[in-house]
Amino acid sequence: MTSHQKILLLLLTLLALTVSGWQPYDRVTWLLEVIPVLIVMPLLILSHGRFPLTSLLYLGIFLHALVLILGGAYTYARAPLGFDLQQWFELSRNPYDKIGHFFQGLVPALACREILLRGHHVQGKRMLAFLVICVVLAISATYELIEWGAAVALGQGADEFLGTQGDPWDTQSDMFCALIGAISALLLFTPLHDRQLARLEQR
Repeated sequence: MTSHQKILLLLLTLLALTVSGWQPYDRVTWLLEVIPVLIVMPLLILSHGRFPLTSLLYLGIFLHALVLILGGAYTYARAPLGFDLQQWFELSRNPYDKIGHFFQGLVPALACREILLRGHHVQGKRMLAFLVICVVLAISATYELIEWGAAVALGQGADEFLGTQGDPWDTQSDMFCALIGAISALLLFTPLHDRQLARLEQR
C-alpha cells in the first residue's frame, strides 16, 4: 500500500467520523463506540515511520473503524444494515453488533499475528494460532467487562451502548463472534499476510 493510499484511508476515516458525529442518535453512545478509533488512529500515525503495518492490516483496521463509526452514529440496535440483514435472514433481532464483534476478532487477530511474527516472539504455526486466538478472546472478554462497567456506571443510559436487545446470551454470543472472526482471519488470510510480512522484512 502506497503512502497516498494510506493517506486516503485516513481522510476517509476522518470524513466518516465527522459525518457520524454530526447528529448521532445518542451522543454518549457515539463517543463510547468510536473511542477505539480515536485511540488507534493517532497511534498508527505516530508509529507509521518506525513500525509500518502490512496493507492487509491497514485495510482491516479501516473497515473495522467504519463498522464502529456506523454503529456509533445509529447505535448498533438501530443500524440500517442490521435491519436489512434481519429481514433477509428472518432474524429475531438486529444483528449489526455481531458484525462488530466479528471484526473485533478478525482485525486484532491479524494485528496480534503481525506483532508476534515480526518480533520473533513465537515459533511454530500451531503455537502462533493458539496465542492469537487467546489474545483475541482476552480482548473480547475485556470489552465485555467494559460494557459491564458502563452498565453499572450509566444505568439505563448504557442501554444503547450495550445493544443487547433483550438477549440474555448477548455477552457469550459476542465473544463467539469474535472467536469466529479470529479463526476466519487465520484460515483465509494467512498466506496473503505471510507474503506481505515477507516484503516488509525485505525493506
